Amino acid sequence: MRFLIPLLAALFLAACSKPPVHQREAFVFGTRVEVLVADADAARAGRAAAAVLAEFDRLHRAYHAWQPSELTELNAALADGKPHAVAPELAAFIAEAQAVSAAGAHLFDPGIGRLVALWGFQSDEFRPQLPDPAALSAWREATPSIADLRIDGNAVTSEKREVALDFGGYLKGVALDRAAALLRAQGVGNALINIGGNVMALGAKHGEPWRIGIQHPRGAGPLATLTLADGEAVGTSGDYQRFFELDGRRYCHLLDPRTAAPVAHTQALTVLVAPAPDAGMRSDAASKPLFIAGREAWRRLVSPLGVAGALRVDADGRVEVTRTLAARLKFEPGIAATVVD
Repeated sequence: MRFLIPLLAALFLAACSKPPVHQREAFVFGTRVEVLVADADAARAGRAAAAVLAEFDRLHRAYHAWQPSELTELNAALADGKPHAVAPELAAFIAEAQAVSAAGAHLFDPGIGRLVALWGFQSDEFRPQLPDPAALSAWREATPSIADLRIDGNAVTSEKREVALDFGGYLKGVALDRAAALLRAQGVGNALINIGGNVMALGAKHGEPWRIGIQHPRGAGPLATLTLADGEAVGTSGDYQRFFELDGRRYCHLLDPRTAAPVAHTQALTVLVAPAPDAGMRSDAASKPLFIAGREAWRRLVSPLGVAGALRVDADGRVEVTRTLAARLKFEPGIAATVVD
């Protein structure tokens, strides 16, 4: 013990001597966002984090789905059957979202904004109320999709007036990529960005990998923990944040375009995406079609969507995880998972 106590004291002093992790928080994109910077220079960390949050706020305001924005202006023009000139950034977003949607069999489709509104999810507060059956039937008959949009230079048109864009399942991932670029441009190489469960890691935390928790969809704590390498991104879609309950049934905001109804067969779906300039975007957009596909179908979309690994919790709480991701996860006690290929 005479040798153990000094050793423990030395370890404690070494831990205390590490530079602090600088943290900035905000509420954007309808969720809590957090920027952690592991940098000894507090002023640089503060400037970089402030720049990130400012960009988040700009994206949120510019592409809001129901408050006045560039997106609502475009949606109004589409509803009137008129072409609309958009900024180059929005045109690029539409083209990118079209490509990702096609890779996921259009299960993730930012063109179903009217359906999202019918279910009451284009609101900060959700009412326990089902959509009008006639309106749902009309939407199903029209089958609007982001694939119906045509981009000619900076003009966007659609033959289907029912198309309305909602970037709720895409923009948080774009924001992760923007945050990573801003931080690196300001000399910050070690940071963790969290946008409501969509996470990207840069570098490490004082020489140790960043470790994150994957939320248990029906518990207060994590289902498992995962260490992230530089540039890796994680995205989770779940039925536990944006939902309402009616007559004992849960209706979540994740809608299946094939049925025009909320998904009921999945509680949560997490994806891991390897480092790439668009890793953040893919981590956000890829989790949606995998969540909606359900059962065995989700596995067939993992490769086309460029996902390195995925974990699914079904409606009964059963956990399935791909072999590559299972090797890196540390599950909490009592959690049993089935490994799949």
